[in-house]
Amino acid sequence: MEFIWVLFAFICGLAVRLVNLPPLIGFLGAGFLLNFMGIKPAAILTHLADLGITLMLFSIGLKLHVKDLLKREIWASTLSHMGIWVILFAGLAMLLATLGLSYFDVLDVRTAALVGFALSFSSTVCIVKLLEETGELKTRHGQLSLGILVMQDIVAVVFLVLATGAVPSIWALALFALIPARPLLCRLLEKSGHGELLPLTGLFLALGGYELFYLVGVKGDLGALIMGILLSTHRKGAELNKSLMNFKDLFLIGFFLSIGFSALPTWEMIGQSLILTAIILAKFVLFFLLFVWLRLRGRTAFLGALALSNYSEFGLIVVALAVDNQWLANEWLVILALAVSFSFVITSILYRQAHKYYAKYKDTIRHYEHPVPLAADTYVQPKGMEVLVVGLGRVGRGAFESLHRMVGEKVAGMDADQFGVQKMREKGANVFFGDGEDADLWEHLDTTHIKLVLLALPSAGDCINIVEQLRKAGYSGQVAAIARYQDERDEMVAAGIDNVFNFYTEAGTGFAEESLSLIRHPA
Repeated sequence: MEFIWVLFAFICGLAVRLVNLPPLIGFLGAGFLLNFMGIKPAAILTHLADLGITLMLFSIGLKLHVKDLLKREIWASTLSHMGIWVILFAGLAMLLATLGLSYFDVLDVRTAALVGFALSFSSTVCIVKLLEETGELKTRHGQLSLGILVMQDIVAVVFLVLATGAVPSIWALALFALIPARPLLCRLLEKSGHGELLPLTGLFLALGGYELFYLVGVKGDLGALIMGILLSTHRKGAELNKSLMNFKDLFLIGFFLSIGFSALPTWEMIGQSLILTAIILAKFVLFFLLFVWLRLRGRTAFLGALALSNYSEFGLIVVALAVDNQWLANEWLVILALAVSFSFVITSILYRQAHKYYAKYKDTIRHYEHPVPLAADTYVQPKGMEVLVVGLGRVGRGAFESLHRMVGEKVAGMDADQFGVQKMREKGANVFFGDGEDADLWEHLDTTHIKLVLLALPSAGDCINIVEQLRKAGYSGQVAAIARYQDERDEMVAAGIDNVFNFYTEAGTGFAEESLSLIRHPA
């Protein structure tokens, strides 16, 4: 039976991939299709889904900076959005009930507000998956989205305690001992090496955190998140996250399949779920207006709002509790499951074109910006740079350091990871914060004296987009980039990049040439 799940997930995932859509849409469709065929899920599917979510939250913790949660744009936007959204949805639901719309006509103010609360959450699974695929987890809007998702998780924990009456054990206070135990956890990670023991260590820590919190009556997923946060500043945090990525993605397939198994809809239920899906536009507008009111740049507000404009799997938990307590009819669980699925599809499609949408409508979007932006959103450009390295990961940082030895302060580095840039600046490096796909940045950046731009980014699509932004901003110098595969190299050359370095092939050539020089003797 497990092979049938794999078969349908593969066929449906491949089918949507061939039309240039995210595979997760196919996985959702596979779940509904299997359910329609009468195939029942076994307990292992639920276990896989739960394991995928646990690993994902642990991965989020590895990338999260606790200080971000204390920023006003995080907590104020989260709480304000949830409060305003619940009021607006309850009012709309009462209007639809007055009009006699099916399933809405049985709602009262309390149950309408409960459904609104369920729909106020954004999907951690969907958003993190998209941000990872586009390489934007460490960008300004990526960190903003992550911070809001974590704040929503905190609200979810409080709700579950109040709704279920399950008060955490007095032993939950002992969880604070994890803070002084952090050096021990870091030591454990340090000793795990770089091989197969590293991902096993990650699984142990993620599941250990889950079980530890669960045993004392606290939501287990929060334990996985906290465990990740405790290790977020460790130098091997990024390596650990990378080693777990394939496991996490595989297990999350079980989550997307399980949504389709939640229930079989009728045409009437599909109609109601489409109404809920259409209301997502209001969710986007509300997020955007709150972000710009909190003085975020228009681009950050637009991209963050677009990423967060979906419904969450946690909404299913809220409605399931309401159904168990006989506050809502069972049909609402089906309607919400469909709305969550549809919202995943919409976000997956629209967000992939987000930068193009912003470039097209940036004048309108920037019209709503606050005249005085936050300090974190101001542009700071090093003076006298002639070479610019965009992307300061392992390859980009190596290129930056090599160029610095050759041309000194004439080379500058730029990266979308604020904390990584800050650490390099503290060491005296000539680097600054900036997102290469930010059209506003290239308009404000003085490229007059820049002769060469190196794009040390893992995504060919990002490199092509940056080149387009550079040319539109009037840059006329040379552009070089790296590629992992030959088809990517061909695309990038066709897009106008002057030199594309095939990372695997040419790195091997360089290694061979330099090694051969060890045995060569001067003539």
